[in-house]
Amino acid sequence: MVKETQFYDILEVPPTATDAELKKAYRKLALKYHPDKNPNAGDKFKQISVAYEVLSDPKKRELYDRGGEEAIKGGGTGGMDFHSPMDIFDLFFGGGGRRGGGGRSGPRKGKDVIHQMKVSLEDLYNGATRKLALQKNVICSKCEGRGGKEGSVQKCGACRGSGMQIRIQQIGPGMVQQIQSVCGECRGEGEVIDPRYRCKTCNGKKIVKERKILEVHIDKGMKDNQQIRFSGEGDQEPDLEPGDIVIVLDEQEHERFRRRGHDLIMTMQLELVEALCGFQKTVKTLDGRTLVITNLPGDVLKNEDIKCVTGEGMPVYRDPFEKGRLIIQFSVTFPTTGSLSPEAIATLETVLPPKQEIIVPDDAEECHLQEIDPSHQRRENYDSDDDHPGGQRVQCAPQ
Repeated sequence: MVKETQFYDILEVPPTATDAELKKAYRKLALKYHPDKNPNAGDKFKQISVAYEVLSDPKKRELYDRGGEEAIKGGGTGGMDFHSPMDIFDLFFGGGGRRGGGGRSGPRKGKDVIHQMKVSLEDLYNGATRKLALQKNVICSKCEGRGGKEGSVQKCGACRGSGMQIRIQQIGPGMVQQIQSVCGECRGEGEVIDPRYRCKTCNGKKIVKERKILEVHIDKGMKDNQQIRFSGEGDQEPDLEPGDIVIVLDEQEHERFRRRGHDLIMTMQLELVEALCGFQKTVKTLDGRTLVITNLPGDVLKNEDIKCVTGEGMPVYRDPFEKGRLIIQFSVTFPTTGSLSPEAIATLETVLPPKQEIIVPDDAEECHLQEIDPSHQRRENYDSDDDHPGGQRVQCAPQ
């Protein structure tokens, strides 16, 4: 039992979630509420990052489960000294697009632009090329990013080039309040352009929108959440090195196969005669080939037995000639009640292992199994029984 579930609720997972489920939940929510896509969701993005940082650390998670957020604040594993939400995002996604300052020479770099791309299991098995159309900011070629004619850009006199204005407001005798706001004259730019000389192409904004087509090459064996990075293809701004465009692959569920690492897992339905006497069945692969799966007579398969075919799983990334396993779990279908004739039952008794003989006492009472009637069971859940508090009765349908 956990004391509180707030962090689990933020990530939309149950307290029993595994590390893989936590990662998947964080990835989905972080992309959804990232400031680049959702500028008004800064607080939500921070909550998601804090919750993931705690629950992804085994020691912090154990402490949180025992004592809740107060236990984390208490400092048992370093207290609430959390990383920046952007640092966690970059660490999780292998980022680094928010570099700038901090002892780094050269121009500052703009933000990375994150795009999520849905891909099928066939795409990841065979490889694929997708075209992605997007709108990006580019520096206006007409004014070369100045916003107007050369020499027309002047420092804003209202804010002295800072982009911010500070005003003093008296809130009581001898008490004043300092209020900082974005400069209304330059709208936070720190500079103004005479409307007569403003660039007509970008209207003084220095950047324009441009449609960009990217070819995204998905290599064989790539995985869910893997990144494809286009360096320097992000939005352009004056005096900033363009950031990157990062494509994050989102693997979709497949109707027949389930992936686990380099292995593919599937379920194969068998009739009882196939499980006992052998069979041949075909399986269509993700690249369109047909495999013949053979089980020899005498090799009996039980329900939920597992076998594998080597070399028919997923290709290994950057080593596509090497493949994992195709793992097959068998589900055996038994005959329905009344489908076997007395003659067939007698024949089966001669070929199947003999039934165990039991000694029946003289005073034994004979009972017959009956089918459970679900409707009676549902009604019992709503009936109150004072003689059997908390108990549940199961009734059988009359024969």
